[in-house]
Amino acid sequence: MQLNKVKFVERDNDDFYKELRKRVTHYFKENNISKYANVNMVLKTIFMISLYLVPFLLILTYLETTWLIVLMWVVMGFGMAGIGLSIMHDANHSAYSKNKYVNMVLGKLILLVGGSDVNWRIQHNVLHHTYTNVSGMDEDIDIDPLMRFSPSQKLLKGHRFQFIYAWFLYGLMTLMWATTKDYSQWKRYKKKDLIKTQNLSTKSFLWTLISTKTLYLSLTLGLPIIFSALPWWGTIIGFVAMHFVAGLTLAAIFQPAHVVPTSSFEKPSKEGNIELGWAANQMMNTANFAPKARLFSWYVGGLNYQIEHHLFPNICHVHYRKISAIVRETAFEYNLPYYSYKTFAEALGGHAKMLYNLGRYEDAPAIH
Repeated sequence: MQLNKVKFVERDNDDFYKELRKRVTHYFKENNISKYANVNMVLKTIFMISLYLVPFLLILTYLETTWLIVLMWVVMGFGMAGIGLSIMHDANHSAYSKNKYVNMVLGKLILLVGGSDVNWRIQHNVLHHTYTNVSGMDEDIDIDPLMRFSPSQKLLKGHRFQFIYAWFLYGLMTLMWATTKDYSQWKRYKKKDLIKTQNLSTKSFLWTLISTKTLYLSLTLGLPIIFSALPWWGTIIGFVAMHFVAGLTLAAIFQPAHVVPTSSFEKPSKEGNIELGWAANQMMNTANFAPKARLFSWYVGGLNYQIEHHLFPNICHVHYRKISAIVRETAFEYNLPYYSYKTFAEALGGHAKMLYNLGRYEDAPAIH
């Protein structure tokens, strides 16, 4: 369905978002703080980039022991995920800084991990955040036929095993970014006329993809093949291991926020109407987890507070914990749900249960 054909129906629940925005704005004004990054965020930025680059430099220049080199590739995987979760994500939402050039530069850190900031903004900002869990619109759940993430998608026989093989596919996510996915997205977004939302021509964007992918693979794979103490095949194994760690980490954070038994998975009518207000749809299709795990929340860029992120993507994640109480209280006042798992393990369990149900039942959101 075309982007301009799908609309959220205006309902009383939109009053919820008006009131919520008023209260959150008051919180920042009352405490005289900026909604953007603070000193702690800057320090985290330095740490996450170092977690990725320092092991890489050690691989190229110093280490000779095989197991230490492999360990460094794994550490780079966590650094890659940390950059995506804690820096690039905020920057591409224009939430890191009020300076658009700072956001632009930090947003392009995704190039260091093999992705495209342009495709990411289209898939994540334009499609996922606008049409969360709406099948046919939200590409985060539309990866059929390999996976069935929504009850409106066709159920195939192979899906009965997706609760097992999903975790392997998750680990391939960033490897696909670095190789094939961005090109297939370019083709799809060209057809859907979505590249213009980023003020780019399709031709110039294609050349950008080709040049940045070539540079990325030359640096992160080519240089270690030449300078690392490992044989070429050992370097390829390390490179794949890095991406597997990063992909699995990213998927493990994002999937339990939306593909869980509490999600409603709204479906547009033939006219393209969604029978919820936009904010209500976010509350019905998003879940938080591990709100008391401070160190965990620090590493994952506050994305265990997915509700707050989806309602206020232009606010830096360092503020999510504080405004979560405002969001929860306001949601209850307007008779909207506020789904939150106590632990990360519980959230992963909910996602695994949903994968199991979606692979076996047409009406998967119902608990079986």
